[in-house]
Amino acid sequence: MLTLDFHPTGRHFLQIPGPSPVPDRILRAMSLPTIDHRGPEFGALGLRVLKGIQQIFQTRHPVVIYPASGTGAWEAALCNVLSPGDAVLMYETGHFASLWSKMATRLGLKPEFLGLPGAEGWRRGVQASMIEDRLRADTAHAIKAVCVVHNETSTGVTSNIPAVRKAIDAAKHPALLMVDTISGLACAEYKHDEWGVDVSISGSQKGLMLPPGISFNALSPRAFEASESARLPKAFWAWDEIVEMNKTGYWPYTPNTNLLYGLAQACDMLLAPGHGGLPGVFARHQRWGEGVRAGVKAWGLEIQCADPAVYSPVLTGVIVPADVDADAVRRVIYERFDCSLGTGLGKVKGRMFRIGHLGDCNDLTLMAALAGCEMGLKLCGVKLAGSGVQAAMDFFAGHPAPVSLQMAA
Repeated sequence: MLTLDFHPTGRHFLQIPGPSPVPDRILRAMSLPTIDHRGPEFGALGLRVLKGIQQIFQTRHPVVIYPASGTGAWEAALCNVLSPGDAVLMYETGHFASLWSKMATRLGLKPEFLGLPGAEGWRRGVQASMIEDRLRADTAHAIKAVCVVHNETSTGVTSNIPAVRKAIDAAKHPALLMVDTISGLACAEYKHDEWGVDVSISGSQKGLMLPPGISFNALSPRAFEASESARLPKAFWAWDEIVEMNKTGYWPYTPNTNLLYGLAQACDMLLAPGHGGLPGVFARHQRWGEGVRAGVKAWGLEIQCADPAVYSPVLTGVIVPADVDADAVRRVIYERFDCSLGTGLGKVKGRMFRIGHLGDCNDLTLMAALAGCEMGLKLCGVKLAGSGVQAAMDFFAGHPAPVSLQMAA
């Protein structure tokens, strides 16, 4: 008989790159009584979370909130602005970019997949020059949207979104810019308005520190205008009714009330000026990433992201030696030390594992995770060049975070 009493004593170290650990403050908020989603209290809650999430995306335009996973927000973005048979330019940076392209095909679109050849494409960020060259060649403007992933969760690469916007503008092409920032939002710097993004896509279970179940489309005026003539079927995902009802804090369907309680708390935590606000959040994640990478480099192991300029502040992919099964290493670390790590996905399955350093985290959390990794690697016979634990300790001790950058409890 399956029970929920399977947790060992002590804390489980959830170091996958999402879902991330949910802070007690958010769990407490989610335990509040469910209220009437047509009543006045809910309207006030709705307006509060809509304002907060606009600040997180750094936009003054509407942000649509769905009771769905990030995959739902992918579909919503595509079906609101595109029509059957539309050409879409997508860039392959990893597994999630590939899945988004697969979805576009299933929706009746015609995705064209750009990217660097072979394994190299999963080790580097978006090459904006390739997008510019392709758009310049599209003199008939058949391509209706450019779709890229901001932070590729499968590889630990964070792409330069302003460079993509600049490439589209340089080509003088009218294509919409659509960006998946499901794992990037509230971890890595992201500016929807300033960067000229038309549709930003995200989810609740990463930097927002919530359980899965909420996803987002942040819109530009151009995107909303495109939605008025787009012909892909849409009903539940349609922006128009949602944006209209959101003006008073309500939704045209039953929203996930208790997750919205949690979202309100998450926005308060992330935006708190006494803790550095969003700049503090981004600096905190950069520092954690540097500390973890110091440990990986001391082990003598290769990092999946091959370009230090686009190292992710959200996670680090660790490549194991060719004769080692990365999933076997993960299993030992989980079974012996109660620490969950992200598996390799798609083309890199079995070749690497992923250490998440995002959300409700601190230096000692990461030290424990690295200790579990180091012990597990040794138990699996991996020859390490040195102690990653010691290197990370030296980094964190030598680079203390300002008090203003600590997360509110």
